[in-house]
Amino acid sequence: MSNQGQPTGADVIPFPPHVASMTPNADIASMIEVLQDHLALAREGKLRSVAVVSVSADGAAIGTQWSCQNADITGLIGKLTVLTHDMMAARK
Repeated sequence: MSNQGQPTGADVIPFPPHVASMTPNADIASMIEVLQDHLALAREGKLRSVAVVSVSADGAAIGTQWSCQNADITGLIGKLTVLTHDMMAARK
């Protein structure tokens, strides 16, 4: 049997590569805590909708994701739009 096309140990790339070299930071710890709290609530079935706006460390990229019931989409998009505009204005 051939290993052609199969990854070898040399092909494994550790992910994420920079975590070990990062200096602990209260802002990062706060973000992780909020995400963990929301994950716990989701696992318990206590959340109906979740919306997340992510801004890259340099402020260049903003991503928006949501998970919700169909009736929540319009309200979430509106709130995320306002939040995104506020964050973009704060960058300037």
